[in-house]
Amino acid sequence: MPLYDMIVVGGGPAGMTAALYALRNGKTVLVIEKEGFGGQITHSPKVENYPGTLSMSGTEFADRLFDQIIAQGADFEIETVCAVESIGMRRVVRTEEGSTYESRAVVIATGVKHRMLGLEGEEDLVGEGISFCAVCDGDFYTGKTVCVAGGGNSALQEAILLAEKCSRVIMVQDLPVFTGESRLQDVLFAKENVSSFTNMKITALLTENGSFRGIETEERTTGEKQMIVCDGLFVAIGLIPENEQFRDVADLNEYGYFDSDEQCLTKTPGIFVAGDCRRKSVRQLTTAAADGACAALAACRFINENIK
Repeated sequence: MPLYDMIVVGGGPAGMTAALYALRNGKTVLVIEKEGFGGQITHSPKVENYPGTLSMSGTEFADRLFDQIIAQGADFEIETVCAVESIGMRRVVRTEEGSTYESRAVVIATGVKHRMLGLEGEEDLVGEGISFCAVCDGDFYTGKTVCVAGGGNSALQEAILLAEKCSRVIMVQDLPVFTGESRLQDVLFAKENVSSFTNMKITALLTENGSFRGIETEERTTGEKQMIVCDGLFVAIGLIPENEQFRDVADLNEYGYFDSDEQCLTKTPGIFVAGDCRRKSVRQLTTAAADGACAALAACRFINENIK
């Protein structure tokens, strides 16, 4: 089993960018990804806000970046990491499949999962009517009608952005009240093209010939059902970090994100974090890539200064 200079846990934009920067610094790198390379960006049918690229799909971006790191010499494994340990000057990465890998430094870039509604056919419609990011996908619904599921700050902020582009924005909150800041509510509901439903649960997704056409809702108190025709549904009911298994080597904040700033450091020397899995105010493709670069360069400095 080789001793790698760096192991990257996670094959999204942050993780693959970290691998790229380490490889360009002459380091040996193993990337371990549990599902498919690219992460959440692969759900975006069009990416038009990445500097230097007019338009591409999220899958195209992920494929290009993967090909780039493989061409630079990266190794990769499709396994699920369950633990990272620091033993002397070595970092030990263990997987659920029973494998053990060793390196001089580790970058954890596990990303987050969007909380889903749990409806039949939902996964198939992601990127084909269901979106999670107004900044990423809002332009595709210019002049159209969209629904926003959620009532917290994130949902309100998404809706404010969408209201600038869409002909109509319909908020659907399953609680009796909106829970986001009153300031955001005042801004949003002052817009003439915004309407809302509270205490309303989305119970089904409406399709026609496999294409998204709207939602079915149910009033939680009366049980009354209603069909809402719309062109798109933005789901903003929270993000789920999956960092608990790394708590021993990296502090987590109250929401489960790595408690690290833009330096991407952790409480354990030689272990770094990058991307949406750490606390941050902006989660975009560009900020994930930036984190990957910062974490990799910090890891390279650590290796150069501490490993003889």
